[in-house]
Amino acid sequence: MKFSRQTTLRSQATVTGVGVHSGLPVSLTLGPAPVDAGFIFVRTGLDEADREVPAVAASVTATDLATVLGDREGPLVSTAEHVLAALRGMGVDNAIIEVDGPEVPIMDGSASAFVAAIDQAGIVTQSASRRFIQVLKPVQVAIGDSFGELRPHGNGFRVEVEIAFDNAMIGCQKYSIDLNPESFRREISRARTFGFMNNVARLWSAGYARGASFENTVVFDEARLLNTEGLRFSDECARHKALDAVGDLTLAGLPLLGAYRSVRGGHKLNHAVLTALLADRSAWRVVEAEPARRPRAHVEAGAGMVGGMIAPAYGPDVS
Repeated sequence: MKFSRQTTLRSQATVTGVGVHSGLPVSLTLGPAPVDAGFIFVRTGLDEADREVPAVAASVTATDLATVLGDREGPLVSTAEHVLAALRGMGVDNAIIEVDGPEVPIMDGSASAFVAAIDQAGIVTQSASRRFIQVLKPVQVAIGDSFGELRPHGNGFRVEVEIAFDNAMIGCQKYSIDLNPESFRREISRARTFGFMNNVARLWSAGYARGASFENTVVFDEARLLNTEGLRFSDECARHKALDAVGDLTLAGLPLLGAYRSVRGGHKLNHAVLTALLADRSAWRVVEAEPARRPRAHVEAGAGMVGGMIAPAYGPDVS
């Protein structure tokens, strides 16, 4: 029998780019981490010593246009969501993420460069069983006209996104995904961040989007898509929102077993729902993977998959 074990990276892999908000050049290196480490950002390139920040909900210092992580001394790493989505989506449990600037590089606006880095580094299994946060009852949050919910779900982790923009090129879109490495790579890893031309002056004056360009952002005006290469998916905006949600909910610290629904949401809503879940100790429990049983012949291929592996039976609450 095979165990559903924790994973890390076999070696290091580096990507370089610019920060979408700062416009500054930045390098990011993904590397191995020990069992139960989770994801740890190491901010290098500082005048003082390097500083570490764990990728958990308590480390979030801001959610305006990006998810920002920091410590008591202030923010350390902005725009963490895409690389976190890639690590979780590809089935990695433990990794060190070294960043030599204030932002994760935006690359092409999606998670595809980070998936390529993970492929380059390779994924290896570790000695310890994988642990999950299992959602036991619905937790809901409303912020204005935005609504988010985490609820129990029978198999693995599911994301359901609804967006609505007063823009003819976007309008109302719905998208859902049952997450595993194959679906993540194929369906949402290439979905790019998007924005609107009429917001550029306001964002620049507020210190945002200094590194945004047609190479890393899907840009709309009132009636047109301005990127000459077009969209990668007809519903690329909704898919990118799903990508962001995977990254933001990675801050649970362990893979989630449940379903997340977001209506008109974003980073602020994602963080609020996750915080509400973790604050209600009756709404979740930590479960540990046991040996995976081989599926019988009549079981549909891919059924019961969690992180690309057969969904395990769960032992007693070990939280």
